[in-house]
Amino acid sequence: MLVETFDPFQHLAISALVAAIPIILFLLCLTLFKMKGIHAALLNLAVTFLIVLVVFKLPLGEAIGSVIQGAILGLWPIGYIIVMAVWLYKIAVESGKFDILRGSIVGISQDQRIHLLLIGFCFNAFLEGAAGFGVPIAICAVLLVSLGFKPLQAAMLCLIANGASGAFGAIGIPVGIIDTFHLEGVTSMDVSTMTALTLPIINFTIPFLLVWLLDGFKGIKEILPAILVTSATYTVTQAIITVTIGPELADIIPSLLAMGTLALFLKKWQPKEIFLLNGKKCEVEKHSMSEVIKAWSPFYLLTIFVLIWSLPVFKGLFAEGGFLAATAVKFIIPGSSIGVGIDLIGATGTAILLAGLTTVASTKQIQFMDSFKLLKKTILEFRIPIIMISAIIGIAKLMTYGGLTIALGQAVATTGDVFPLLAPILGWIGVFMTGSVVNNNTLFAPIQTTAGNIIGTNPSLLVSANTAGGVMAKLVSPQSIAIATAAVGETGKEAELTKMTLKYSFGLLGFVCIWTFVLALIF
Repeated sequence: MLVETFDPFQHLAISALVAAIPIILFLLCLTLFKMKGIHAALLNLAVTFLIVLVVFKLPLGEAIGSVIQGAILGLWPIGYIIVMAVWLYKIAVESGKFDILRGSIVGISQDQRIHLLLIGFCFNAFLEGAAGFGVPIAICAVLLVSLGFKPLQAAMLCLIANGASGAFGAIGIPVGIIDTFHLEGVTSMDVSTMTALTLPIINFTIPFLLVWLLDGFKGIKEILPAILVTSATYTVTQAIITVTIGPELADIIPSLLAMGTLALFLKKWQPKEIFLLNGKKCEVEKHSMSEVIKAWSPFYLLTIFVLIWSLPVFKGLFAEGGFLAATAVKFIIPGSSIGVGIDLIGATGTAILLAGLTTVASTKQIQFMDSFKLLKKTILEFRIPIIMISAIIGIAKLMTYGGLTIALGQAVATTGDVFPLLAPILGWIGVFMTGSVVNNNTLFAPIQTTAGNIIGTNPSLLVSANTAGGVMAKLVSPQSIAIATAAVGETGKEAELTKMTLKYSFGLLGFVCIWTFVLALIF
């Protein structure tokens, strides 16, 4: 916060109401007014800029610096990661690997409800755990479209499925980052343990919800055994890992086990009625096991490189005094006190870039020049969504430095014993505006901890509620919506996709709020 006070009206309720204008306006723009995402983002950026400048008295230089910082972060690392992930997918398609990969999925089952469980849920969770930052939405939505799903339908299903894995994305960073705050009585392991009281209920339910959205109660009944295998394997494994090991592998191991267990189960069991969206079975060409393994290699490589990039030893190379510290560019934005850091090599996007280059180098069917043409095409396709994401992050930075987020947090924290009921809403607000559970916990975990210690509620429970509530906002975060619509070639239909997912985001948030309040009475 770079302002003298987060309560310019000397009345916290009024200040919080004004601070909430960017969030309310964004929701109205994308639902009631049905504006294109880019137009809604730019309008809200202008409105937020005026609010922090005129009402909250953020100095002009700091306000401009906030927007510039948001623009840079939107380009690097977020835009960089998204472009690299989609480029890797395009390489898989151009090289012919994707056809074999798709055939390996269809070979397990022709039923497209099963495809949704394998790709939309399991593979989605795996990519969230390995990479995060929109990668699972971008890749899995496109995979489902290639299997016959409608573009916006695929995007919606992947966004909802992400609700089961978003808390532990990118090697568990959203929860792991808690230890860097040195909060009173709260560690990342405490929060990880507390998530096991709430998230398993949601995780177990989401595969049922996905199949219901695709084929109603009839679909649930017809493939109930497959849903139970998926839900039980993922939910139980993740709960055990979060309680005994911690957040780092809480998405990766459960998703791999769930995918493998479901694939083995389907060798013995298949639904009596095969569900097909277009009424036609996919042609399946037989491929050897070695061909299938090679076809999946882009995603193996992505996982290997991202895991290496996530190792503390590797990250230490780019820290101050590290061997590669010079590759991390840091500077203060002129006219402000706001700093920006750009990791040229240490960024996760570079790990995905290397996965792409390695795939091209090891594949005869595609040349480097062809892959660079694909990269140029990908950048052109995502230029508008990345501008939108930059604007959204600019809004989030203005709200942070201008004191708007603190005003919202403090207003909710004054509710006393009712606070546990509202704690997840803070998390929802944090992720809706920033698109990141990491940023959300950075903003509100200290407030949740302080409120918990004041009212006598377990602060770890409130921070876990902040995390869980934030995950439910990933379904409708403008950043997530922008990535999803761009990935399936529907840029400009952000309002339609938001409307499709909003009620499920609110419904899941409502459950987290009520359940947190119940848990607060027990712990």
